[in-house]
Amino acid sequence: MFLVQIVAARVPKRMLSMFLRNAELLKFLTVGGIAFVTTMALFFGLKWTILSGKPLTANVVATLIATVLSYILNREWAFTARGGRQGRHEAALFFVVAGIGLVITQLPLAISSYIFQLRTPHVSVLVENIADFISATIIGTLLATAFRWWAMRKFVFPHPVSTELAPDEPVQSNQL
Repeated sequence: MFLVQIVAARVPKRMLSMFLRNAELLKFLTVGGIAFVTTMALFFGLKWTILSGKPLTANVVATLIATVLSYILNREWAFTARGGRQGRHEAALFFVVAGIGLVITQLPLAISSYIFQLRTPHVSVLVENIADFISATIIGTLLATAFRWWAMRKFVFPHPVSTELAPDEPVQSNQL
């Protein structure tokens, strides 16, 4: 908490106000960044080792592990100001949304791998890995992130606890 106060004291008031208004989105994107790095490391680690030749399986396993991490971080940090659901119901909804996001993530990789045939021996190993990175890690993740942001707020964590600032109330660093 002390570090947050130091940082908040150095951020210009207008910028701090903007960060506070968008804190939930910034936290969600931070969790997404952590999940992204986890997914990418696991995907390529699995794809280059024990799941060689099975890019979809490697990506599904990596995404499932990152999804569990994402649920914990979203529940405990990004969406703490929201609630209203029982834990099991919320978790079930989260994993349904994550499952749909997983399908969305897989579509560009499947198209790249099996429709455009960007797999060895049709292309070089370098081209295959670049195509996998762009299709699964970039395109798939961006599409799934947009869907998850909408669905998490709409279905999983729908009820915000009122923490908005009154129009004349000053911004305080402990509200981060």
